[in-house]
Amino acid sequence: MLEKVDLTKSMTKEEYKAKMPLLEARLGELQRQCKTLDIPVMIVFEGFGASGKGLQIGELIQSLDPRGFKVFAIKEESEEERMHPFLWRFWTKTPEKGRIAIFDGSWYRKVLIERFDKSTKKKDIPDIYQSICSFEKQLTDDGYVMIKLLLDIDKKEQKKRFQKLRASKETAWRVSQGDLERNVKYQEYVQMMEEMLHITDTDYAPWTIIEAMDRRFATVKIYTVVIKALEEQIENVKKAKAKEKAAEAIAEMDEEGKTTAETAVPGIDQKELTESVLAKADLSLSLTKKEYKEKLKKLEKKMSLLHGELYRRRIPVVLGFEGWDAGGKGGAIKRLTAKMDPRGFVVNPTASPNDIEKAHHYLWRFWRAMPKAGHISIFDRTWYGRVMVERIEGFCTKQEWQRAYKEMNDMEKDLVDAGAIVLKFWMQIDKDEQERRFRARQENPEKQWKITDEDWRNREKWDLYEEAVNEMLIRTSTEYAPWIVVEGNDKYYARIKVLETVVKAIEKRLKED
Repeated sequence: MLEKVDLTKSMTKEEYKAKMPLLEARLGELQRQCKTLDIPVMIVFEGFGASGKGLQIGELIQSLDPRGFKVFAIKEESEEERMHPFLWRFWTKTPEKGRIAIFDGSWYRKVLIERFDKSTKKKDIPDIYQSICSFEKQLTDDGYVMIKLLLDIDKKEQKKRFQKLRASKETAWRVSQGDLERNVKYQEYVQMMEEMLHITDTDYAPWTIIEAMDRRFATVKIYTVVIKALEEQIENVKKAKAKEKAAEAIAEMDEEGKTTAETAVPGIDQKELTESVLAKADLSLSLTKKEYKEKLKKLEKKMSLLHGELYRRRIPVVLGFEGWDAGGKGGAIKRLTAKMDPRGFVVNPTASPNDIEKAHHYLWRFWRAMPKAGHISIFDRTWYGRVMVERIEGFCTKQEWQRAYKEMNDMEKDLVDAGAIVLKFWMQIDKDEQERRFRARQENPEKQWKITDEDWRNREKWDLYEEAVNEMLIRTSTEYAPWIVVEGNDKYYARIKVLETVVKAIEKRLKED
């Protein structure tokens, strides 16, 4: 791609002055429309050193309301960032709906500068590209506009600009030794860029090469590209809203006389899914109180020692707990963490998303809570709400929950690729046991806070949730991030199974390292 770029393109001062007022006014108007329509925008500036990324970002933001955008300068990872999966620092910077995030450098640093410097290992490159493409696909599927700009200059021009910067004390600091080395080995770096463009130039997040030898030409082209991308997305959103409104009207007529079971989860073979996973759980499994106490004491001691070893070896752990209401999640988590160092773990209770969380991609709030190396994050309810409660209650569209299976698998793969242990527990009880626990809570003043009207309403949809849970377990239990169905009618048995599973997984990992 780069070898075909015509770097002789330029623009006269007169042409530039004639074009820019209209482009600036149009971009400002489109920013306001994006805010009104809740369209999030990400603009990535990549390219050669001294190609003018900072200068062009400065030109672009002159036409934007400063309250509606944020610029991120992406440099070498901080110590905190190095202790997380590499995409963590970018997930946490994704803008909320209606806002713009501009990146001076980006996640592509991993396959460009860091690859050139050999801090990115060659064997990791394919997985990094896969993670990047998945990251961009998840965001654009959720309505984000992804604009990727690569500023191109030739070797001679780059060297000339470096010399000019180094000649002044005020600007010499902007040229690093790495910049000079990449100029010397310019063609080698070009090959890395070519590979990047070939792999990540997608329909949903295409690259635009900006001929940056001439500043005025580059500025006008950047404005033109950004404006076109925003116009297209605004038009798409308006059409989608009109189509959605018409579909809702038709759906209201079609829904008359139908039961929830007939309409909520179409196209699922309930019998096949029910028999496949949950029906196999032997809920008669139990332990005596004596057996429980003996095992618990040994396992808690082991967990305490293993927790220290995880920290020493900088191994992060992610534990997700899902299950029926009153299924025993809280009790299992309490015993799991009883002897762990409280400075090294966090329990994240997941409630309905707040307004800020709703304004981001649904995985954003979970990425923010992922552990750094050596720490443990425990989730009491997880990202799987997307394919359970949000699916059943209609809080997301069918298309959204159907694509969520892959999105969640991809996120867990990123965590594991970064060195994490990922385990997911489904606390399984039967309907009769749930009712017994509900009534016991109602009758105990100290536990009445645990039972709500919503719990009883959810119980009425047991069969629908069972369908959804089975499909979730089938689609998202992977070798790298498995689901463990915990037979939970007996609390003693359930708590010990959780502890034994976590201990076994950590011991296995420590032997492998």
